[in-house]
Amino acid sequence: MTYSFATTLPNVTQLSLAESDEQLIPQFVSAARNNSVKALVSVGGWTGSLYYSSNVASSENRTAFVKTITEFATKYELDGIDFDWEYPGNQGIGCNVVSPNDTSNFLSFLQELRQDPVGQKLFLTAATSIFPWKGPDGTPLTNVSGFAEVLDYVAIMNYDIWGSWSTSVGPNAPLNDTCAPAADQQGSAVSAVAAWTAAGMPAHQIVLGVASYGHSFQVEPSEAIECDDDGDVLAAYPSFTANQPIGDAWDDAAGVDECGAQTGPGGVFDFWGLIKGGFLFENGTVAEGIDYRFDECSQTAYVYNETSAVMVSFDDAKAFAAKGKFIKTQGLRGFAIWEAGGDFKDILLDSISKAAGIEEDCDSQTETQTPPTTSDNGDDDCDDSETPPDSDESDNGSGSSDNDNGDDDC
Repeated sequence: MTYSFATTLPNVTQLSLAESDEQLIPQFVSAARNNSVKALVSVGGWTGSLYYSSNVASSENRTAFVKTITEFATKYELDGIDFDWEYPGNQGIGCNVVSPNDTSNFLSFLQELRQDPVGQKLFLTAATSIFPWKGPDGTPLTNVSGFAEVLDYVAIMNYDIWGSWSTSVGPNAPLNDTCAPAADQQGSAVSAVAAWTAAGMPAHQIVLGVASYGHSFQVEPSEAIECDDDGDVLAAYPSFTANQPIGDAWDDAAGVDECGAQTGPGGVFDFWGLIKGGFLFENGTVAEGIDYRFDECSQTAYVYNETSAVMVSFDDAKAFAAKGKFIKTQGLRGFAIWEAGGDFKDILLDSISKAAGIEEDCDSQTETQTPPTTSDNGDDDCDDSETPPDSDESDNGSGSSDNDNGDDDC
């Protein structure tokens, strides 16, 4: 189980936590212990990676950051740390400190952390993009074997491939895109795993990141529906308007981000949010009056409400099963879900676990994302709510969670 997030600060000797985290992290660790799973805290995330680069930029800073991490882990009795740097050598949210030496400095930091008496015992993981980390020339590394020696695994965040920033609607979390038109090949689980293994990350040290949420788009009916040999079907890559729909109760509201930039609503629907929003029935199947498409190329789902003109690209149980089969056939360590609280009655977790050959129940030591603030989604004790949650107090932004890995610590 991974608790998200502690965030980086200009002062390398400190990490930032939300006010409630001081009380919630010990509760989280206790819940993990009671369920015989490791307790990790993730450092960084989309909004919390601003100062990663400067924190590892020099030998002195790396040594100080090692001390910060180990003291943090000791204070909260953690089993490990997840490093969710978005992204080394590449801009993320828009105002991160970035250096062409980020990736090499990150490796040097991890190597030093592994030499520390506390760091030697920690379970260390990293959330990554679908491409290997960038080298000093700005291109993905062709050799990440050094990271494989110091990390227990990497979790590939195979989601947010398409969204409101894209030129058209597209699959949020494509399993495959090699079968898509060339212009629509933005990355997928297939291409990501191929890139990481080719660069020297063993398959058994790769966890596939999966999403329990989808992105919504305002799509006019004339764009949403196309005609093929089977009649009228939903288009896979339609154009959308600039009017961003508002997602479910956990969706990010419009406001100002950490860089001071104005942002609109996120337009994110969790799986339970699609049920509560009338797109799906409580068993996860498409609701009456809603158009549905399962894209055989990306192995992802689309739903469309013609009345509101809202289309959502997401993963349903069929999509999760396809990813589970991929995990099994590729020999990956398991899956990481962002976030378990987005599921409903374990429909998604059960589907991917069964397909991947992983037992998924409270006794199977499932590692799942624990939201960083209190919510009524039943995440700590595997007791999922019978109805979709009404709370909007959980962070469901883009990030990585820990996973079922099919071995002794799931």
